[in-house]
Amino acid sequence: MLSEPSVQSLFLVATVNGQQLGTATGFIVRKNEQPYLITNWHVASGRHPLTGQPRSQTGATPDTLHIPMLLPPRQDRIEWKSIPQKLLKGDGTAAWLEHPRWGRRVDVVALLLENLGDELELHPYQLDSSAMQLRTQVSEFVNIIGFPFGRTAGGVFAIWTKGAIASELDVDFDDLPCFLIDARTREGQSGSPVIAYSPGGPTVMGDGSLAFTNGPIANLLGVYSGRINAESDLGVAWKAPVIAEILENGVAGKGTLTP
Repeated sequence: MLSEPSVQSLFLVATVNGQQLGTATGFIVRKNEQPYLITNWHVASGRHPLTGQPRSQTGATPDTLHIPMLLPPRQDRIEWKSIPQKLLKGDGTAAWLEHPRWGRRVDVVALLLENLGDELELHPYQLDSSAMQLRTQVSEFVNIIGFPFGRTAGGVFAIWTKGAIASELDVDFDDLPCFLIDARTREGQSGSPVIAYSPGGPTVMGDGSLAFTNGPIANLLGVYSGRINAESDLGVAWKAPVIAEILENGVAGKGTLTP
């Protein structure tokens, strides 16, 4: 049986004029029944979020994301269909939404997915708090589920990387709504969901009690966006509430750091 998070992470191929620039990760959430792709600002813009400089050595920035998306099973076969999503509107402005307060300093965007048709099988993450809550505190394990170096776990299934929460969740790292994780993450995992996960059985819950669950539990904790520097395994995860803040009150993206 497949674990749901393995199909919830989406493989992103960033292109410009049909030429590939790089790969990354994203996932879907819904607002008012509309599907939004969640990934990093630096993935959508192709620019470094602090300097605004293009990340590609060519100086190019992407205009489209190509996303292999799951089709319903057919005769025990699992198939995907690549769906292009424009990053720029007809007037050349960014199509995504950014954080209403921090803008691009919060390295997370929401892109409304359009022209999906009815044939795709979507597996969004839930942003509400109705799911059972697992214990999450410093040193607890988390999973970063994405596509390191553009690799998959077969088909277009995501790869699980385990790490540990490395900073207090109730404290904002660098005075921004993010926390640190200690994990061997690599290029291509930008935009990955960071989750607390239990496959079932004896499980420590958020209140410290021990519960016996019949199936898996996953709590979305944040969005991974890269290591603090090339020499460290410490990475930044933007806290999950920023996703709701972007969906509720997000501002139109600009794609650069210019006013």
